[in-house]
Amino acid sequence: MYVQGLLTTPGKKTVRRMAAAVTDSDTAAQALHQFVNASPWEWEPIQTEITRWVERHTQPRCWSLAPVVLPKRGGQSCGVHRRFIRQTGRTVNCQIGIGAFLSSGTGDLPVAWNLLIPEEWSDSARRRQARIPSTATAASAIPNALKLTNGLALYATEDSLPVVADMVGYLDTSAMIRGLVERGHDFVVAVPDNLLLQPGSHLAARQCAEGAPVRAAQFLDGRAGHAPHPSGLVYLPRTHTRPGLQRTYRLFARPEDDRGRPGGLWLTNMTNRPFGELLALVDAQTTTATTIGRLERDFGLRDFEGRSYPGWHHHMTLVSAAYNYQQLAVRHLRQVA
Repeated sequence: MYVQGLLTTPGKKTVRRMAAAVTDSDTAAQALHQFVNASPWEWEPIQTEITRWVERHTQPRCWSLAPVVLPKRGGQSCGVHRRFIRQTGRTVNCQIGIGAFLSSGTGDLPVAWNLLIPEEWSDSARRRQARIPSTATAASAIPNALKLTNGLALYATEDSLPVVADMVGYLDTSAMIRGLVERGHDFVVAVPDNLLLQPGSHLAARQCAEGAPVRAAQFLDGRAGHAPHPSGLVYLPRTHTRPGLQRTYRLFARPEDDRGRPGGLWLTNMTNRPFGELLALVDAQTTTATTIGRLERDFGLRDFEGRSYPGWHHHMTLVSAAYNYQQLAVRHLRQVA
């Protein structure tokens, strides 16, 4: 009933409106509220099944990790806090979710979610009231975000899919890169202009003394003593990574264009891939943003109050189920026609 409500209820997808849209029962609204907020069902196995189902029906080329800003009123919603959002240039009262999407040539499909819990939510009484587990903390934000890709390539022909992510302003970029390297993922990750990097190949640097690290933007525009170039080889300073994890990366710039494709600086460990292939992976963030917009407008992504940690994950998981069913069912009907 909840998924049917997300698919068919016009306008805002409140529990009361969805219950009225799918049944005449006087108790349906209370039952749906209980099902999402209080019922103890586990969402991670459902997200795994959604991932398997999407991979069976599509040909994913990469994972796309993206933040979702959910504006809120007041301070009761789980994980709500005030944060500056660089895309809008404003500070808002909001929840921050991280979505994992399987990206293919025909679009991006959401399969898993994680709610960021900021330091402001370290109070034990507040956490207990919102039923936040001990594993969900500000320090665990990156491991929990990367755990979203645990169902990696269950049915894909390759052993793994690259991860494409733009989490600048939401997660520590250096720590995220370390986590991806430790998990053995190929990746293309957006980095801030001021990320410190060592120019050159890591293997070459081992044979000579390291120079001073430079900011990513300085390296590409030539201010670090190198000729300006849209891409180049770099590695992370030793202070940013643990022994044995240093690698050679490729840093490149992607100018914004009038087609809405993401610009900025990007770092990848796929140093031998063709440049056009890397740019195509970056474009996955464009289709992810389009999907998030549809989830917000048509599938109630922002409409859940989200006062409990389990309730938030239940709602987001069911939103994924509704969206993926609608997208793949429509695709199947077109193929049949």
